[in-house]
Amino acid sequence: MNFKSNLTLFMLSFAFLGSSCTSGEQETRVSEIRNQDTTVVDFWNGNRSMARQVYERQVLEAVLKSTESEFGPWKLDENVDEYPGEEEGLVFSEKGHDLFVTIAGNQKFGEGDMVVVPDLLTKNLLGYRIPIIREEDKTLFEGIAEKQELQELKHGIPLTWSDAIIFRENGYSVVEEGDFDDIFNRLEAGLFDYSAYGANEVLGVYENRASHRDGLTIDRNILLFYQFPLVFYVNPDLPELAARIEAGMQHIIESGELDAIFDEHYGDIVEQLNLDKRVLFVLDNPLIPEEYAGLKPDLDNL
Repeated sequence: MNFKSNLTLFMLSFAFLGSSCTSGEQETRVSEIRNQDTTVVDFWNGNRSMARQVYERQVLEAVLKSTESEFGPWKLDENVDEYPGEEEGLVFSEKGHDLFVTIAGNQKFGEGDMVVVPDLLTKNLLGYRIPIIREEDKTLFEGIAEKQELQELKHGIPLTWSDAIIFRENGYSVVEEGDFDDIFNRLEAGLFDYSAYGANEVLGVYENRASHRDGLTIDRNILLFYQFPLVFYVNPDLPELAARIEAGMQHIIESGELDAIFDEHYGDIVEQLNLDKRVLFVLDNPLIPEEYAGLKPDLDNL
């Protein structure tokens, strides 16, 4: 039985209880109903690096586990299909998934197309961007000290990624074409000068994708920053699931479990990538919802 079926059963049972039970009895019976079925959560975890997949799955599992006493047992049904281009915006309406993780303000979704659980999963770590470059350009990038120097170089970004809008709005030269699968073929071929990725994924992206091409490396000098927080989006037809995810995020934040998961994966990320030794360029994200607009670089909090 999937989450949608469980929700229908729950609502029918609740309506019946409302006509024959006292308030206290209703709460007891509702709890029994919730706990007698296993909630199957259809989690879409595609279109992202393996490092993100592992982390985001672990956070969701912690969220669901922390809410078992309130919402009952659960089972995670993970899907990692790739949805190119604008297909990501059909995750709920046509693909039928229950939830996934994406950036706040994802432009592929309109108002009412999702329920946003506002708590950040990775402390805006995805917004700290590090370039992957050609080895022959190492000296060039090591010498960059002013943003104008980087703005003159070409940044390769796959089609439909929000990063393209952000970089253009901040005066950077952008080559927006192709997809994530061919991005490093094009970098190797010299069609642009660099492609930047979040500090939480750049090592995995390099190992799993870029290192398979000749002559590519991770730049050691530049660090870009903009507001790019990862949050849960939930199918708007599943309000109880949204309530469960929001409650679970609060549980694991207050208990310190979310920080523990972050530290397990990224506790040494500042030292590992020399983030505090890099030249920092701060960009504004014109797409970010107002509640996240105040996010600033804060390496001490990573």
